[in-house]
Amino acid sequence: MAEESPTTEQPQRQMAFQRIYLKDVSFEAPNAPEIFRQEWQPENDLNISTGVKQIAADTYEVVLSVTLTTKIGATTAFLVEVQQAGIFSFQGFSQQELAPLLGAYCPNALFPYAREVISDLVSKGSFPAMVLQPVNFDALFMQHQQQIAARAAPAAGEKQH
Repeated sequence: MAEESPTTEQPQRQMAFQRIYLKDVSFEAPNAPEIFRQEWQPENDLNISTGVKQIAADTYEVVLSVTLTTKIGATTAFLVEVQQAGIFSFQGFSQQELAPLLGAYCPNALFPYAREVISDLVSKGSFPAMVLQPVNFDALFMQHQQQIAARAAPAAGEKQH
């Protein structure tokens, strides 16, 4: 007689992209047309952030916000702000597993869309092509988690006194 091994059913894990959309966009060239007469030696400042909002039991909206400010010296050539969003469904994931999916995987999936919007807007503003380099959202997420842990450690130590 063959021994039956106990089986513990794991919940089936499923992830689905329900929708990817542009939530908000802004392009400003506050110093045009004068800026076009200057020698093009830009300095770029890129800021990236993410936001997550639960909109149903297993459904989340993730918003990737990208702000690119390009200056020539102290003069702003252009400013682009993009909020690229997506609605994602997750089933069968623990909260611990869900955190890196929402904090790294989803922003990574949204970034190419935001990069395309920025490239199009900059070109339509009559500026030289702007192609953003890839971003390592896994590393950014881990860095963020470490910062949270570092802030929590001193607070936990104070409570023990």
